[in-house]
Amino acid sequence: MNKPLSPTFAQVFQQNKLTFGLIAPFKGYDKHLPDELTDIGDTAKLAENLGFSALWVRDVPFYDPHFGDVGQGLDPMVTLGYLSAKTDKIVLGTAGLIAPLRSPIHIAKSAVSVDKLSNGRFLLGLSSGDRPVEYPAFGADFAGRAEAFRESVELIKTLTEQHFPKFNGKHYGNLTGNLDLLPKPDYPLPIVAIGRARQELEWLANVPDAWIWHGVNPDDTANIIKDTPTAFGYAQFVEVTDNLNEPARLFNNIYLRGGAKGLAEFWAQEQEKGLSHLALNLKPTNRPADEVLQELAEYVLTKF
Repeated sequence: MNKPLSPTFAQVFQQNKLTFGLIAPFKGYDKHLPDELTDIGDTAKLAENLGFSALWVRDVPFYDPHFGDVGQGLDPMVTLGYLSAKTDKIVLGTAGLIAPLRSPIHIAKSAVSVDKLSNGRFLLGLSSGDRPVEYPAFGADFAGRAEAFRESVELIKTLTEQHFPKFNGKHYGNLTGNLDLLPKPDYPLPIVAIGRARQELEWLANVPDAWIWHGVNPDDTANIIKDTPTAFGYAQFVEVTDNLNEPARLFNNIYLRGGAKGLAEFWAQEQEKGLSHLALNLKPTNRPADEVLQELAEYVLTKF
C-alpha cells in the first residue's frame, strides 16, 4: 500500500518522549487471576481519561502453575473488542499474541477487525510464547517457533497490505492469488515484536515497527536503542507504594518498587537514554487501582 504507519503508532512511540501504557487487567492482584474481571472496562476508561497512552492485553491460553498468572484471563481479542467500545482515544495493543500458536489468517482478520472497530487505534504485538508446555497442547513445534514466528509476521503483512496476494509458506498455508482478505486497514498495521521471540537483533531492527522487551538492565538501555533503531520500549512489573517519595528500586531487572515520585525520577533517566515506551504491569501493587492510577497520572505522566 506504500502508506505511512497509522497516526496511532506515534501516540505510543515518539522520538525524545517517553509514553506510558498499562498491561491488563490494569490493577494489582494476589492470585493467578483477579477476583473481579468485569471492572476492566471502567479501569480502562479511567486510564484513558488520566492520559495513559496505551492499554496492552496478553495472550495466555492456559494456566501453568510454573508461571503462576494468566494475564487478564480473558481472550485478548474479545477483550480488545470490549475495550474498543468502552474507550475513545487510547491506543489498544496485544502484548503479544503468540504467533506460532495461532493461524496468521485468523490473526490478520481479528487484527483488522479490532483496528476498524476502534477507529484505527490498534497495535499488533506478536510474541513466540514463553511457556513450553503450551506447544504440545496445540500440536505445535516448539523447536521451530522462531522460524514460524517470522513467517507469521510475513504472512500477516501480506494479507493486510496486498490485494489477492500470493504466498508460499513452510509452516502455514499457501495463497495463490484467488482469495483476498477484507477489509483492508486504512494504514499498514503497526507490528510490535514482544520479547526477543528468538530473533536476531538485525531482524528486530528492520522488520517490526517497534520492539517491547522485558527484563532490561537499565545499563543496557542506551546500547539496545543504538543497536536497534526500531522504536524501543520495555515492560516492567511495578509496585507503587503509598510513600510518594520512596526511591525506586529495581529487582532482577523486571520488578520495580517505589513511590510515584521516586518512579518518575527513575523513568526520567530512561527517557534520557532514548526509551520510547513503558508498559506497566501493576500486578504487585496491593492498592486500589483508581488510587494508584491517579497517583501515576499526577506525579509521573505530568512529568513527561
